Amino acid sequence: MDRILLAHGSGGKLSHELIEKYFLPYFRNPFLELLNDQAVFDIHSRVAFTTDSYVVDPVFFPGGNIGDLAINGTVNDLAMGGAKPLYLSAGFILEEGFPIKELEDILSSMKDAADSAGVIVVTGDTKVVNKGKADKIFINTSGIGVIEKPINISAHNLKVGDKIIISGPIGEHGIAVMAKREGLEFEKEIRSDTAPLNSLVSDMLSASCDIHALRDPTRGGLATILKEFAISSNVGIVIYEDKIPVKDEVRGACEILGLDPLFVANEGRLAASASPDAAEAILKAMRRNKYGKDAEIIGEVVSEHKGVVILKTLIGGKRIIDMLMGEQLPRIC
Repeated sequence: MDRILLAHGSGGKLSHELIEKYFLPYFRNPFLELLNDQAVFDIHSRVAFTTDSYVVDPVFFPGGNIGDLAINGTVNDLAMGGAKPLYLSAGFILEEGFPIKELEDILSSMKDAADSAGVIVVTGDTKVVNKGKADKIFINTSGIGVIEKPINISAHNLKVGDKIIISGPIGEHGIAVMAKREGLEFEKEIRSDTAPLNSLVSDMLSASCDIHALRDPTRGGLATILKEFAISSNVGIVIYEDKIPVKDEVRGACEILGLDPLFVANEGRLAASASPDAAEAILKAMRRNKYGKDAEIIGEVVSEHKGVVILKTLIGGKRIIDMLMGEQLPRIC
């Protein structure tokens, strides 16, 4: 049997075999082995909780697939609150006819991503729908983490004088997915930046807890999350075009496609607002981590033009940066 059947979602023998033969070997741990409808564990700390669903098209793309994207995305959502991610759930909606070999490849990448992030999948669910009623595979992941330090990281906490930091070049995930979907080829392959950022955040907090806001600029890109920062904290933000890292191949692809890298999705980058006294120490700590080796300070928080983000351009002009309008690329994650 090499494809998913409706009977795999029946709750009967084939459902049991699917879990035992394919899911458990990748996610096996003492919590999941019990095959209960819940996982029971002790947490004695402040807790962060998040959930997200992944419907990316295509399922496989340069640099990753829907599986590692789902693990990394949930890990990163927890990390952006300063939490140490611990436990994840994974729910799968499979379309009848989906190749089991592709499911195994996805599960393998999820295991590798979870191992890399130091998290475990402790519970889950699988459903199968009729052919044509879904698109191959959708994944929902939820996660729980603990906040061990006395911190309060939020988009509402930016302060005038804060430095804005980006962890690396922007726009790679969105262009990688778009190129694969549309059959576009560039001189140099553009790969998704999908990655778990919890170790990077841990290093940043070890350097200083004076981090006021963190966000991973996924849908809507860097521009959208900076605008959210400005509105939420009622401050102005100034960023500098010459400081924002963009790889040449991404910049070239954006020019061909008529896109602005500031609005293109990322899946392995974070933006931070940090105290000016702590920013350099945080930047150094980031650059020692493989996920932050190209980090840069790209701007600062100001008291003027509250709720507005201003880009100072390469030619000395100024440009107002707003949120993404409309849907630049649907099903990007």
